[in-house]
Amino acid sequence: MNDPASKPPFDPSIQVSPNNPCPFLRGLVGGGFVDGDTVPLGKLSETIANASGETGLKKAFARLQVRGVALIANGLGHILKSIFSGAQLDALRGGPLDKLGAGSRILGVDGKVNEGEIKRLESFGRTYPDPNGGGTEPGLNAAEIQTFMRDNLKRAGSAGRWYYPLLMKFEWPILLKIIGKGEGENRYLGVADVRTLFNARQFPVRINQRLVSQPVPSTCQRVALGAAKLLALLVAIGLAILVAVAEFPNQVRAMLPQKGILVNLLPPPLPKLPETTAAFWLEQNWSLKDRHWFHHASQGTATFPVPYDWFMALEQPRLHLFSRPGMMKDSAYLERYGFIPSPQSIQTDTTTLRRYGYANVYETTQASDWSTRWTPAENVDGLPVGFARMTGVTDPATGRREQDKIGLTCAACHTGQIHYKGIDVRFDGGPAMTDLKKLELSTGLSIAYTLYVPFRFQRFADRVLGPEASKSDRDALKQQLSAIGNFLIDWAKNYGKTIEGKKTWDGKQQQDTEEGFGRLDALNRIGNQVFSQDFALSGVKGFEKNLHAQDAPVSYPAIWTVPWFKFAQYDASIEQPLIRNAGEALGVTALLNLSDAYPEDRIWRSSVHVPTLGWIEEMLRGPDPFKAAAPEFGGLLSPKWPSQILGDAWKIDQKKAENGRKIYEEMCAGCHLPAVNTPAFWSSTHWEPSGDSKVLNAVTIPTDEIKTDPEQSLVLGNRTVDVPGFLKVNTADLKTWWQCDGSTASSPTEMSYALGLMTVVDLVARKWMDDDKIPDAERAKIWNLARKNCPNPAPGPRYRARPLNGIWATAPYLHNGSVPSLYWLLKPASERPQKFCMGRRDYDPVTVGFAVTTDERCKTGETQFSTTGPDGKPLQGNSVLGHSFERKPGEPRRPGVIGREFKSDDERYELIEYLKTL
Repeated sequence: MNDPASKPPFDPSIQVSPNNPCPFLRGLVGGGFVDGDTVPLGKLSETIANASGETGLKKAFARLQVRGVALIANGLGHILKSIFSGAQLDALRGGPLDKLGAGSRILGVDGKVNEGEIKRLESFGRTYPDPNGGGTEPGLNAAEIQTFMRDNLKRAGSAGRWYYPLLMKFEWPILLKIIGKGEGENRYLGVADVRTLFNARQFPVRINQRLVSQPVPSTCQRVALGAAKLLALLVAIGLAILVAVAEFPNQVRAMLPQKGILVNLLPPPLPKLPETTAAFWLEQNWSLKDRHWFHHASQGTATFPVPYDWFMALEQPRLHLFSRPGMMKDSAYLERYGFIPSPQSIQTDTTTLRRYGYANVYETTQASDWSTRWTPAENVDGLPVGFARMTGVTDPATGRREQDKIGLTCAACHTGQIHYKGIDVRFDGGPAMTDLKKLELSTGLSIAYTLYVPFRFQRFADRVLGPEASKSDRDALKQQLSAIGNFLIDWAKNYGKTIEGKKTWDGKQQQDTEEGFGRLDALNRIGNQVFSQDFALSGVKGFEKNLHAQDAPVSYPAIWTVPWFKFAQYDASIEQPLIRNAGEALGVTALLNLSDAYPEDRIWRSSVHVPTLGWIEEMLRGPDPFKAAAPEFGGLLSPKWPSQILGDAWKIDQKKAENGRKIYEEMCAGCHLPAVNTPAFWSSTHWEPSGDSKVLNAVTIPTDEIKTDPEQSLVLGNRTVDVPGFLKVNTADLKTWWQCDGSTASSPTEMSYALGLMTVVDLVARKWMDDDKIPDAERAKIWNLARKNCPNPAPGPRYRARPLNGIWATAPYLHNGSVPSLYWLLKPASERPQKFCMGRRDYDPVTVGFAVTTDERCKTGETQFSTTGPDGKPLQGNSVLGHSFERKPGEPRRPGVIGREFKSDDERYELIEYLKTL
């Protein structure tokens, strides 16, 4: 039953408020179809749905869309008023739907039309045949409208807001849908109709007829519709939430409690990739082949919890309403985690090599290849630096052939780059600026989305099995993926529950310290992997108790010249190179059998590829520097300050540098030794005999003296681990194998983390040698027996002071990455920044590191280093104190202060200028 008398009159002379900036709503008001002030949401949604010409479910969906948008049109503070009274069309200016100059700018704030902007709109289109009146007319199709909207945003610059792209989906595209002409790809929005709509506030006659001819619901129909309003409201809210989660996950995530289930259902925010105009790899005495081999040679790790082909088939953990998400494997996506792009092969054209920074920009003679003697490394899928495919995989427990795995290499953490005004400068052996925690979370979430988001598993199975795969094969694949997903969920729960019940060394509640871009708690992660998760993966239960919070993050250490140091790691804890490297491989999730459910001779079998670890060490180490006419390092050299690439701001002031050299000799050389290119360095008493050569026993300083954050130095000594008795982990074997003088564990099942890890990694390496029947002479060469697997005999926790060659390329500074630049490192510790942001940000050649401003706010996706948590309490592992220059004349030495105060900033910058040259 309809009431024709209730139809609105058509009166185009009605005035429209300039505070209604929406062209379509202005047409509705100007035509008399709705009032110019407050319009009930039901009437507004019904009228616009009528104008769309849709019927049935499509019309109902159109009503829901309009109601959802109109609900927030006057701002979040007016939602209740909108629900009960309606949308205020004369108060839209300045509201959430007003793009404040980031739109077309056709309509001014005074309600006047800018004909020049209509001409600009027309310039984005072309001429179309008019299907209604014949002839041709200018117009824009959907793609041209999108280009027009993108240009509007580009023109707005910083005035644009994150939600404007969503608003634009409800403006010009809807105009095209309602008053456009033609069908499909040929449907276009006529410029003449747009001009009429803005100037006369009139719709084309065909739209007016559509609106007038639509029946208005009778009273009884309104009662029936009223019952559906609440449901419609709930659906609209649900739709708004879905759109928000899909289009703006970072903003939604920020509004949720940061502890709990909901926040973990959304991917961690990632920084946008700035535009790169050029990239350069610095020369470091490696050939291009060696460099690419190092970036992608598998060390036997399966870091990611799915096979290689499955990872290639996973989609990014994003919800998309109108398109499919990208793939996890996409290099541009992985670069947002801090990884460096890498070509599929260096056997390609020069243009491609230059795009990746691999061309020899110096046009000098290349170093001879090392890697051509070894197993080739491929990157056929164009993954970033640090990703490797492990082929020929055998399950260490069952001996069954496994699918290829995907893991991270040494290069994932020890390849660095800096950014400066659109130029990327890259170098091997430096600290990576990656955030592995975010990648870890996103991979797990991608698996969950594949299992539970509609249509995703179907696409995943098509990629893995092929589109013709049977239902039974698909079911089996889903069951396997579900088992992996369930393990990850259960493991995360067990980790959280275990950590909640543990205390730190000083009696505080254990909790993770955010690692963020450029930092990783490597020691605690290795311990959690080897002494807990590897047991769980081997089916041995009960060793979740070995877990420890990741609360001692450190900056990835530079690894150039490290093979010639007696002790590696910040805490000078490891002397034996193979143990150092194999321990790292186990920590990055090499396959390892720790189960007694199989024959005893399979225990300690692993996928660690010992030969590759040896080849990497050989490439890093290079020839014996003492066998040359004049001692000098070979192998991987530290990168040189890139002044020849980056222009005048990077030119070294030689006079300042010479002054800085004298300051270095006075204040730095006592611990960090003279520069490596001086005779004084090579004649230092810190060089000790080692076999038929020497190693550098660098200065180590007790934490009580240096007073930098002690957490990393305490991990190996203070943490204890349990192991099952059937493994027969006897730490006294270290004395037998290596003639170590230190203490051993009194229990065969409980021991310090340091002794336990050294023994376990030793057993893994020996098992590989036994299985491969390596002759004794070859074993001695692999082990380099002069380098013992014994604890450092130095008493108490301490940190190593390494030579400062390449120091400019290792920001942020101190072992825990707590100081953003050399400038702040040379300031008194109490004056250093307490917070700063990390991610893909520009390098500062003046302060040498990252420029920090007071109270700087991190951009979306960046991580914040902070000395304190939200509660104002100090964060474990994040102290910025120690290594301070503040001793006044005549003042005695005191802990934490290593040098005199600088006379002025000029003196600091002189030392910095010299440090650039090292």
